[in-house]
Parts: sequence; structure tokens; C-alpha cells
Amino acid sequence: MQMFQSSHFCLQPQGDSYTRRSAFDSMLAGCIPVFFHPGSAYTQYTWHLPKNFTTYSVFIPEDDIRLRNGSIEERLSQIPPEQVQIMRENVINLIPQLIYADPRSKLETFKDAFDVAVQAVIDKVTRLRKNIIEGRTEYDNFVEENSWKYALLEEGQREAGWHEWDPFFSKPKGESAGDGSTGSSAEAAKNSWKNEQRDQK
Repeated sequence: MQMFQSSHFCLQPQGDSYTRRSAFDSMLAGCIPVFFHPGSAYTQYTWHLPKNFTTYSVFIPEDDIRLRNGSIEERLSQIPPEQVQIMRENVINLIPQLIYADPRSKLETFKDAFDVAVQAVIDKVTRLRKNIIEGRTEYDNFVEENSWKYALLEEGQREAGWHEWDPFFSKPKGESAGDGSTGSSAEAAKNSWKNEQRDQK
């Protein structure tokens, strides 16, 4: 946590899955998370994180790094210091809704992660009941493989169309990124470790 507290930006690449605990640890320390895949936060935690992800985080597509279309340091250095300060303040303001507060404490002016989740469930149940009464489904032409899109729809939208993040979720597993590498960053790290072990024998 000390490292996070002394850093402006904290890199959050994929691990064995899209998400990782480190992303929340960094935000709790007031550090701006840098994501490389939208599944690491933006499509997973829509109840707890703002839809406008540019207000509290930096997004650099992982293929840009793999294909060497600029460096991480170069991208981050282009953000003005004033903007960095605003983003850090936004991250700090998010902290109450990212933690589960001690029930004995009196957070009368703040909603913690539990409050946010309960309210989101209540809102969803209310919508479902309304739809049942009106005799319709919540979404038109629901497609399971596009399930990540539905939480991103604007109020009143009932169908998920094309989204700028489609390439991140439609890429077949094992497809080449264009530089000879395949799969996720976790898979690449695993292969690298295997190669090192083989070289040592």
C-alpha cells in the first residue's frame, strides 16, 4: 500500500482473470488505476464505478503496448498535472463506495459498497416488476455473449448494439495479437516462465 500511496498511477494489467484485487488496493490508496482491458473494471463494477471512466482512471489498450504503438510512460506523461490532481481527487471521492464499512460506525453522509449494492438490487427488482406488469422483458433480443454490454446501456435503451469495446471481448482465445503472441497477458507470462525453466535445464 505504501508504494501505491507514493505513486500517481498504478498499472493494472490482467491477471489470471480480467479483474484483480490490486486495482481496489490502489484506489483505496488514492492512486489512479491504469487499465489495459475494459473487463478489468469498466464492465465488471458498473454499480460502484462511474460510467465515465476517464474521470478516475487511464485506459491504454493492451494491443497498443504489445504492438509497440507508444509506451505507457509516454501516454501518462501527456496528462497535464492539473488533470492528474483532479483524477486523484475523484479516486479519493470513490473510496467510501468501494469499502464495506464497520456497521458500528455512523457513515450518515456516505454510502459504502454494501449500501450501493443493495440500492442497485432494489432498482433492478423494481425494473423487473415493472416489466412483468407491462408484459415485456427487460431487454430486446438478449444475447448472452453480449451480456457485458447491458449494464452499460443508457436509461431507456433496450437493445445492445455495436460497442467500441467489442474487439476486446470478441477476439477468439489464442488469436494472434499481430506480434506473434497469443492469448491474455497471464498466458504470455506463463509461457515466458516455462521458457525460462526450460532454458535453465
